[in-house]
Amino acid sequence: MRLLHLNDRLSARGGADQHLLSVVREQVRRGYDVQLGVGRIDGTTQAPCPVIEISPLSAMDRVDTALPAADVIHIHNVMNPAIISLGNVMTVQDHRTFCPGRGKLTLSDRVCRDAMALDTCAGCFTDDAYFATILARTQRRLDALANPRLVVLSDYMRGELQQVGLDATVIPPFVDDLDVEAPATDPPCVLFVGRVVAAKGVFDAIEAWRRSGVQLPFVVAGTGRERSRAESLGADVLGWVDRDRLAGLYRSAAVVVFPSRWQEPFGIVGLEALAASTPVVAWESGGVADWHPGPLVPWGDVDALADALRAAVDTPPNVLNTARDFDRDDLMDRLDAVYRQTRGIERR
Repeated sequence: MRLLHLNDRLSARGGADQHLLSVVREQVRRGYDVQLGVGRIDGTTQAPCPVIEISPLSAMDRVDTALPAADVIHIHNVMNPAIISLGNVMTVQDHRTFCPGRGKLTLSDRVCRDAMALDTCAGCFTDDAYFATILARTQRRLDALANPRLVVLSDYMRGELQQVGLDATVIPPFVDDLDVEAPATDPPCVLFVGRVVAAKGVFDAIEAWRRSGVQLPFVVAGTGRERSRAESLGADVLGWVDRDRLAGLYRSAAVVVFPSRWQEPFGIVGLEALAASTPVVAWESGGVADWHPGPLVPWGDVDALADALRAAVDTPPNVLNTARDFDRDDLMDRLDAVYRQTRGIERR
C-alpha cells in the first residue's frame, strides 16, 4: 500500500506531531510504502520515512504542487480546504474545522457547547471584519470535510463533528518513542507538559500549585509566548525537552497537572504520564475522560484542582496503566481498516 501523509510541519513539538510520527513509524514497520509531505521542517526531529517539502501547503483554497501518487492520502494538521478535499482520510486533530474561535472556549472564558453558527460565534469576536473572514474560512474547511473519511482521537471530537452533521471513526493515539520505565532524572516535582499559553491551563496549574501548599517545585516541560509570566509566578520552565528527558521527568514527577482551558481533543500527555506510573490531576475537558481513570476535577475549579493535587502528592493513588487499553497493534489495525474501506484495496 502506498501512503502519503500530509501535515503542516515536521516537528517533535506537540501531541499531534508525535501522534503522526508514531503512526508513520508503525506503517513503515508493517512494510508499507510511506511518504510524508510537510509545509515546513523545524529541525526538531527526523522522519522515519522519505519527506517531501510542499510549499505553500497551508495557502488557502489552492494547491500549487502536484502530489505524489498514492493509494491513500491521509491529511493531518493541514487547514487548506483544497488539500483537505484531495484526501482519502483526514485525522481531525483539533477544532479549526468546526470552531472559528479559541477551541470551544468563549471570549468570556466559558466552555462552548454550541455548533458553529453566525449568531452563536459572533459573541467571541470584537472585530466584525475579522470575524466574517475567519468564519468564512472555517466554513470552507468544514465543507471540505465532506470528501475524506474522518478519523478523530476521542469520543468528544466525534460528538463535535456529529453536531455539525459529520461522523468520524474514533482511533485514539498510543504511547510511542518513550521509555516509560526510565529512571527518574530529576528531584520530585509537580509537572506540567505543554505549550506555555493560557488556553493550555498553565496559569491555572500554577495557581492550583500555589494554593495547594505542596512543597515541591513546579516544573514546565515546554515553552511558549507567556513563558516570562509563568517564570515570574514561580515556575521552572525548561523549554522543549527531548523524549529521553521527558521520560525521566515523568518518572521523577510526584504528579502531572493537566487543566486544559480549551476543550482538549485528547491529551496524550496524560496518557504518557499514566504509562510512566505517574498520577495525573486534570479538569474535565474535551477528550480527557477517554483516558483518565477518574475522578476528574470540574472544569474551571482551581480550588478543587489544588485539593486534588495535594491529595495526589500526600497519598499517591494506585495508577491504573491506562496506556494498556491503547494497544498500538489494535489501533493500527483499525486505521488499516479505514484505509481499506475508503479505497476498497486489499492489505498488501
